[in-house]
Amino acid sequence: MTRQVYFFDTKIGKKIPFVPKDSNSVKIYSCGPTVYNYPHIGNIRSFLFVDTLRRSLKLAGFNLDQTMNITDVDDKIIKESISKDITIHEFTLPWIEVFFKDLETMGIEKIEHYPKATDSIPEMIQILSKLKENGYLYEKDGSCYFSIQKFKDYGKLSKVDFSGMRSGIRYDTDEYDKSDIRDFVLWKNKKEPTEPYWSTEFGEGRPGWHLECSAMIRKIYHGGIDIHTGGIDLVFPHHENEIAQTECAFPDESFVSYWLHCEHLLVDGEKMSKSLGNFYTLRDLLEKGISPLVLRYFFLSAHYRSKLNFSFSKLEECQSALNRIQNCLDRLKLSIPDLEKNKIDFENIPSIPNLDSFLEAFWDDLNTPKALGILFDACREFNAGFDDSSIESKKIFLDFLRYVDEAFGILDWSLGNPDLDKEWIESKIQERREAKSSRDFGKADLIRIELNGKGISITDLKDGTTVWKKI
Repeated sequence: MTRQVYFFDTKIGKKIPFVPKDSNSVKIYSCGPTVYNYPHIGNIRSFLFVDTLRRSLKLAGFNLDQTMNITDVDDKIIKESISKDITIHEFTLPWIEVFFKDLETMGIEKIEHYPKATDSIPEMIQILSKLKENGYLYEKDGSCYFSIQKFKDYGKLSKVDFSGMRSGIRYDTDEYDKSDIRDFVLWKNKKEPTEPYWSTEFGEGRPGWHLECSAMIRKIYHGGIDIHTGGIDLVFPHHENEIAQTECAFPDESFVSYWLHCEHLLVDGEKMSKSLGNFYTLRDLLEKGISPLVLRYFFLSAHYRSKLNFSFSKLEECQSALNRIQNCLDRLKLSIPDLEKNKIDFENIPSIPNLDSFLEAFWDDLNTPKALGILFDACREFNAGFDDSSIESKKIFLDFLRYVDEAFGILDWSLGNPDLDKEWIESKIQERREAKSSRDFGKADLIRIELNGKGISITDLKDGTTVWKKI
């Protein structure tokens, strides 16, 4: 039995009930990585948003048929591959492996399909042929463009007003100014001998970025989908252009029923930039001792439609909060014999105290902050009466944590709690003391976070000494 779920649909601008075309095969497409470098933590937030969406629908009893594309040809990839004198396949393959490694590290569930753009050229040509037949495609200097003035519904997703644009003004680049509206390129002709290209009825060239996603949706689903997701920066022009080319190529079909978009991640209140020194990849944070479970908690601490500000002080707060929840589970591990994390029955979710309110929040447009608050309060209350609780009540609360973790993936279920090396702890405290003496407070904060992640709490005393204890 499926449960009622609500989502905020970008196109209509309000929260509505989710009603898929077929609950036995909910079709979801998410814009994935352009594989030319390490994903930054803003990308990781977007990937985790997709994972959270997947987990919510599975817990609600839906069966999923989910896709995340891999963009393996665009301007950046071509430029980099040419500079290294290798094919785009040779250039992108290592970065595709990096992408999947990051998903694994973050505990992000594998989904059903990961198509590559370069494997969908026939579907792209099919769309171009349909657009030409229907009068929306024109050719100029060997390239093909979409005439947006001929599509009266252009702008219905982003609410952009293009009434004042002049016809025939074109863009050839894959990315351009988000406030500018021009006819977008569908197929680019080959300009340099070293460029990768495909020989088609539209000439020797390669697809424009916007065409790729429409083609991959066509390749996987042969028609429309229930949900399309992406970052908020993709609403215009990318998703607007997807709608235009798909609906004009296949006017008798419904393209997307629900549009969901994840907001930006800021770093210390600013947009990430290498020039500002606030640009982080997942590997950067792992090298600083940040646990992937803490990162998951951090991303879940804000609603996906809200901007989220990254800082190391915020990570420290998340580590402390997660430690309290983990501590509750660890106490249960020691008090319940033959502990196992049993498989969740999505069809028959039992009535467990706190679980209904948790899931109600989770299914209300993925309100993860509210759901985390319910979890935190439940753990605090249970911890307070832990010693007086019966084995039966402990097993019931353990079941609550099992369902919570199926939703969030933030708990460590491994058994055993080996003692940490005392010398290592003391060495980290000394390293932190030296960092503070040299006024490297950022490094000192990171060491505290690393120790917290190992279950060690430290306290600075007034006489300048630091004491530690296991949490």
